[in-house]
Parts: sequence; structure tokens; C-alpha cells
Amino acid sequence: MSITSHDVARFAGVSQATVSRALRGDPRVSAATQDRVRHAAQVLNYVPSEAGRSLSTHTTRRIGVLVSDLTNPFYPHLIGPLHDELERCGYRMMLLAERSDDALATEGLLDHSIDGAVLTTATSGSELPDALRRKQIPFVFLNRVDGRDGADSAAVDNERGGRLAAEELIALGHRRVALLGGSTDTSSGRDREAGFVDALAEADIALPATRIRRGSYDFDTGYLGLSELLAADPDLTAVFCGNDVVAIGAYNAALRAGVRIPDELTLVGFDDLPIASWEAFSLTTIRYDLQEMARAAARLLVERLSGDAGDPARRVAFAPELVRRGTHAPPATRRG
Repeated sequence: MSITSHDVARFAGVSQATVSRALRGDPRVSAATQDRVRHAAQVLNYVPSEAGRSLSTHTTRRIGVLVSDLTNPFYPHLIGPLHDELERCGYRMMLLAERSDDALATEGLLDHSIDGAVLTTATSGSELPDALRRKQIPFVFLNRVDGRDGADSAAVDNERGGRLAAEELIALGHRRVALLGGSTDTSSGRDREAGFVDALAEADIALPATRIRRGSYDFDTGYLGLSELLAADPDLTAVFCGNDVVAIGAYNAALRAGVRIPDELTLVGFDDLPIASWEAFSLTTIRYDLQEMARAAARLLVERLSGDAGDPARRVAFAPELVRRGTHAPPATRRG
């Protein structure tokens, strides 16, 4: 005889509806009740039927997660905790990797094969959020913010992070500084740059366009960008990089050019990825709780799926902090 959810409910002393909610991690069910139901299911060797549950609830228990470039070391540190939190809540993660998020709009995210979406790559001009909204598919921004109504998000306070980087360079005495930033089509690139530039301006330090390079958050942006900056301005003393991967690209460009870090050039990154603490780099950077940010995004989405889709948008902001390691120093004399 096959075990049913009714058997689990009777064993656990709850309603059949509570069994369904508990096994999918519905936040409306207390942790103690969820544990009791899961224990009952384990004892009875109950295995929910995904096909039956999807037909009865019109849900798939799948969440689409959109990333742009899995070769970027940043994303694996998001995906792990995001996967674990979604699984804890009873959802499976479907990873969608694509250079252009809008190219997926008619494919993996909008064909009703998912219940919700996590957007990690959306640009300011992206049509995907509006397309998801028209299809009534809940979504959350992770590592991005968006001004559109009803857009939940979990992200670091990027503007504050950029300001912290500038304040450190100012305190060290740097005046000839540069920026290797992300695209201003992304909220992270825009806000990190804004915080950095505003703090410099308040200290009467100019940042001309000739000392700004922008691009993808990848190694080449740092390597090629710093190579160009050093060729145009050999007296440059400090560079704020849009993320740690860009900073490591810049670090390699400095090595190739014979520029000593930090004696002749200070570098500051952003994110504090594990590679930033490697002895080979010992990167001074901006840190925040990346893993908790991913978990927060998962919880926001699950709560949106379980609650009232008309509730006001919620934004969870994570405070950044400066991590001082080995790539910062006061400005040196002119390189000869």
C-alpha cells in the first residue's frame, strides 16, 4: 500500500494541507511543525509526487536563476547558498546562463516551467522584469536594485561601498586616482561609481573622464583598462576597481608594466571573494555578506510566492565594510 499525504498528516497530527505547505517550506508553517512533518514523512518513507502536486497546485516547485557568465568567480559564490536556501524551502533551482537576459525572455523564464525567478544580471533597460510581470511570474533582484514597482531585491549598499573606497584613498593622501568600473547600465556599476565620485568631489579631488574605464566585471576590463590608464597617465597612484575580478586583472597589468603594488600603485577591489585573500594578491577590498545576500533573495522570493503578490516591494540592503590587506599604501614619488 502506498503512503499518502493523509497518512503523514495523521502521523504528525496536522492537517493534510499543512503537510503540503510544510514539505515545500512555506514560511507560514512554523519551523517546529515543518520538522515534525518532515520527520513523519521520513518515518513513513513518504515521497511526494511532483507530477501530482504540480497538477493540483498549478506549480512546478522550480525557480529560474539567471546569470550572465558562469566563468566569472563571483557567481559560484552566489549560486551555492541560493541553491541551498531554495532547497530548504522546498524548491529546485534551474540555472539559466546567457549573455543577454532578454534573449531568454521567450525561453526558459516565460514558458511557465518555473514558479519564480531570481535575476542577477538585469540592466536598467532590460525588458525581462516587465515581461515576467505580465506573465504574473514573481521575481527578485539579487545583487541588483530596480526602481520599478513591486520589484523585491537583495543587494549590497553599492553607493556606500564606493564611498568607503574613496575615503580610504583620500585618507592615504592619493589625489591622482582612477576608476575601473562596471557598466552604468547596471545598478551595481552605477551606484559604486556614484559613491566613489561623490566622495572624491567632496574632498575637491577631480576624476576626469580620461581616468575612467568601464566594462564587464571581468579580468579583461581590469587588465586592458589599467594598461590604457598607465600609458596615458604614468603618475597615477591609485585605482578603485568595480569588483575583485577586475582588480585582479589590473594587478596583472601592473605586474606586466613593472609597476609595484602597493609601493607605486594602490588597488582597491569590491566583493571580497575568497581569491582576494590569497597571498598572491592580498587584495584590499570592500566586503559584505555575499552568502547571506543570496539566502535573503531566496527568502524574499519564497515569501512572495507564498503571500500576497500585491504587497509593497521589499529591499534588503547589506552594509559594506573596507577590508585592508596588502594592496594599499600612501602615494609614492613619481615613477622614473
